Amino acid sequence: MKISAFKSVALAVMAIGAFASQPARAAEELVVYCNVQEEWCRPMVTAFEKATNIKVSMTRKSAGETYAQLKAEAANPKADIWWGGTGDPHLQAAEEGLTEPYKSPKLAELQPWAVKQAEASKYRTVGIYAGALGYSYNTEELAKRKLAAPKCWADLIKADYKGEVQVANPNASGTSYNMLATLVQVMGEDKAFDYLKALHRNVNQYTKAGAAPARAVATGETLVGITFLHDAVTQVVEGAPVKVVAPCEGTGYEIGSMSIVKGAKNMANAKKWYDWALTPEAQALAVNAKAYQVPSNKAAPTPPQAPKLADIKLIDYDFAKYGTSAERRRLIERWDREVNSLPR
Repeated sequence: MKISAFKSVALAVMAIGAFASQPARAAEELVVYCNVQEEWCRPMVTAFEKATNIKVSMTRKSAGETYAQLKAEAANPKADIWWGGTGDPHLQAAEEGLTEPYKSPKLAELQPWAVKQAEASKYRTVGIYAGALGYSYNTEELAKRKLAAPKCWADLIKADYKGEVQVANPNASGTSYNMLATLVQVMGEDKAFDYLKALHRNVNQYTKAGAAPARAVATGETLVGITFLHDAVTQVVEGAPVKVVAPCEGTGYEIGSMSIVKGAKNMANAKKWYDWALTPEAQALAVNAKAYQVPSNKAAPTPPQAPKLADIKLIDYDFAKYGTSAERRRLIERWDREVNSLPR
């Protein structure tokens, strides 16, 4: 072999070797952390891939878990998009600089509450859906126990419901943190913690996922489950013997949100997802996924089964205060210290 030919072969081998040593991540063009149910996450990924030819890697977790993971990965972000989940942890991540500012051209198409969420976070997050907090109960199990139907928060701490209530742990669940902040605003902080101590005696399990208690109610595993109302509506639509309750004293609500992760390795594709996820077409996927939140795009269809927010006694939820890291940490630490440590 001539020297020049040998050099050419050697250079080709070196080039192949250099290419092979590149990180395998190149095949993943967008990484999404999804916080809604799997049945909604998957169609979103499939539709986006079809629309853009961008390969998506998706992981489903609760909002609290995702927030903790983004903090842990801040020096070397693994995700590009955080889609769904209660707005409080999104606001906390925005405050801590874990997410990237972005003004989508779709903002003009959104409901005022969604735009307000963007403005409050300095455009580090945006509202994609809304849903009210409440609870549901299994009507068949209630009849067996010959109990009066609960209508208020106050009913759930009665002795009749000992061991009959399920709710998520606020350390892991954005839903449950929303409940904690809601009760503080409805009752005042000290009275809310007295209530939570009484409720603790009736809780049979603190779950990781906020929607899990609604599924447990549907199967009769628990009599009462505290969740967002739309999670309970899903069980009703599927034919479960479930009644959905918006508490009489008033209740809070969530603005489910979306954020771009600061330092995202696929920033351009993250912005494509962000803009696409705010379109009526993308938000309409919720209907077939049996997700009954109110969408943020004004032109997106609202499922007819979705709870009517206008008919619910909603509080003026203070997202600015309860969406801060300091307030979240303080309330959860107090819950751990004064409530979760108690015997049941």
